[in-house]
Amino acid sequence: MSIINIVMVEPEIPQNTGNVARTCAATGARLHLVGPMGFTIDDKKLKRAGLDYWKYLDITYYDNLNDFFAKNTKGDFFYFTTKGRSVHSDVSYPDGCYLMFGKETKGLPEELLIKNPERCVRIPMAGEIRSLNLSNSIAIAVYETLRQWNYPALENFGQLHNYLWEDIL
Repeated sequence: MSIINIVMVEPEIPQNTGNVARTCAATGARLHLVGPMGFTIDDKKLKRAGLDYWKYLDITYYDNLNDFFAKNTKGDFFYFTTKGRSVHSDVSYPDGCYLMFGKETKGLPEELLIKNPERCVRIPMAGEIRSLNLSNSIAIAVYETLRQWNYPALENFGQLHNYLWEDIL
C-alpha cells in the first residue's frame, strides 16, 4: 500500500489540525504533528473538527523540527510554501513522501526552505491573496498525490441510499 506522510510543523489552530486529521483518516495518510503546537491534543475544537475519525489515524508527535528529522532521516521531503518556485501539480510524489506544511501565521522556517529550494512547492493563487487555509492546502496536496497514484486503495464510487446505480444506468 502506498503511503503519504503529512507533516504539520507547529500548527496553531486546532480546527485546522482536526480537519487535516479527517483528511488523513479518509485517505490513509499518516499524520506527523511537530511541536510546539498552539493547542493541546485534548482541545475540544480539535476533536470536534476531527469528529470521530481519530481512531482511524496513524499519528506521531514530535517535540520540535529537530526531533522530527532525527526520527525521519530517509524519504523525499516536499516543502509547501507560498515562497515556492515549483507548482505542486508539476512535481512527482513518490511512495512514502513527506508533504510538509508550516504554521498558519508564518509557514515553514526560511532556513529550511533555502536549504531545499528544489523541493519547495507552491499551490498557485492570485497575487493579492496571502495564502490559502492550511487544511485546504493540505487537502489539495494529498489529493494531487493520490491522483498521480490513481487513488490506490480508495473507493472510487459511491452508493445511493434508496436506489441502485445499476437500475438507473
